[in-house]
Amino acid sequence: MEKHSRHQFRSNTLPALGTVGPVGIVLLGLVAVPLIYVGVMSFCSLDQYGNYIYQFTFDNYKNLLNPSYIQIYVQSLLIALATTIICIVLGYPFAYLIARTESKRKNLLYMLVIIPFWTNSLIRIYGWRTFLGDTGWLNSLLRGFGIIDAPIEFMYTRGATILGMVYCLFPFMILPLYSAIEKLDKNLLEASADLGAKGRKTLLNITIPLTKGGIFSGSIMVFIPCLGYFFVSDILGGGNSDVIGNLIQRQFQKANNWPLGAAISIILILITLVLVKAYQKAGGDMDSLGV
Repeated sequence: MEKHSRHQFRSNTLPALGTVGPVGIVLLGLVAVPLIYVGVMSFCSLDQYGNYIYQFTFDNYKNLLNPSYIQIYVQSLLIALATTIICIVLGYPFAYLIARTESKRKNLLYMLVIIPFWTNSLIRIYGWRTFLGDTGWLNSLLRGFGIIDAPIEFMYTRGATILGMVYCLFPFMILPLYSAIEKLDKNLLEASADLGAKGRKTLLNITIPLTKGGIFSGSIMVFIPCLGYFFVSDILGGGNSDVIGNLIQRQFQKANNWPLGAAISIILILITLVLVKAYQKAGGDMDSLGV
């Protein structure tokens, strides 16, 4: 019996450990350990010289209720919500067009979504800064046509920040929507048309309800990163439209308050987990989120 157990361990368990073990070690070192470190750091204290010490305290989480921080939380949620809605409104027709195109143009349209991933987001956002600046192309064009006499302040506004967020995160909305729409049974759409529900009625009563999983998935993939894309609000918002990511960045790099930055990071992680759990409860496919 003991020999059989050893043989079964060698034949079944060892190969599985050999396959999963290296991946598990990498995940442990690059994901689990940093998360544990951030969690421990969030309960640390600062000494009189501003250095963090491993002395347990809840003060970092109490400081999260600072009115100035709450204002940034609300602003972050508004920016993320506006970005998500705009991405849905613009992304759904484009994703539908890609999914329903049968010709060779389908690959071209799909590539238009993928190409932005080949360029660093920071570089592309600086391109918008050049375009929207006081001496940028847009103001120069408007002045050249005599539409305006003085430059319009497009930069350093909440609108510019939302524009940058939409530009960076738009592909993350397209891909789940495309996947959901492509899986639609065409027979259902034809049956709906045969029964007299054409155009808008089919879209509202058949297409959108059957692709709500893609809408929810895309919304999460846009909403969550939007809360942390501090470089977009830094470059285009100029500190006038901060998100939670800006708050975390300042605590780590400028205020040197790592425990508070870690506490804010933990809250952001919890928000992510709650949204993913809500998506799972709604019957969403976790593979579409990369989970």
